[in-house]
Amino acid sequence: MAELLEALGHWPGALWLQRSGTAYLFVNAAHILGIGLLLGAILPLDLRLARLIRSAPLAMLAPFLIRVAACGLALAVLTGAWLFTVKPVEYAGNPAFLWKLGLLALAFANIALQHRGAAMERAVATERLPRRVRGHALASAGLWLAVLVAGRWIGFV
Repeated sequence: MAELLEALGHWPGALWLQRSGTAYLFVNAAHILGIGLLLGAILPLDLRLARLIRSAPLAMLAPFLIRVAACGLALAVLTGAWLFTVKPVEYAGNPAFLWKLGLLALAFANIALQHRGAAMERAVATERLPRRVRGHALASAGLWLAVLVAGRWIGFV
């Protein structure tokens, strides 16, 4: 495993980020943009699904917010993986990074459970929000905020 991590740190994309402050700046900014898109879309959707916001129709909001959140998630994951290659051995031993990975795994599992079956689709179409959908929405909001905090914690450990 240590050999793989070392090799990642010598990948041309990693070397470019290590040697160019400008490249690192833009990849890091793209990572923050991805996080912003993800949280900016998923939190309002989760709050609406949890019935903490009631004014906006789900049939109009959900498809758009889900697509924005998915784009933000893809950008954050891709750029986050790239940023990891700058110091892979150090990050692999960082407790905050390991917490972030665990929380990310839980957040991905929650997405899979929320979108498994037809409950979510029915909730969006009918505005009837079963406990299961509301529970997954609350878990989603909490998990994504926890991932954000864990990500910020990495630099302080």
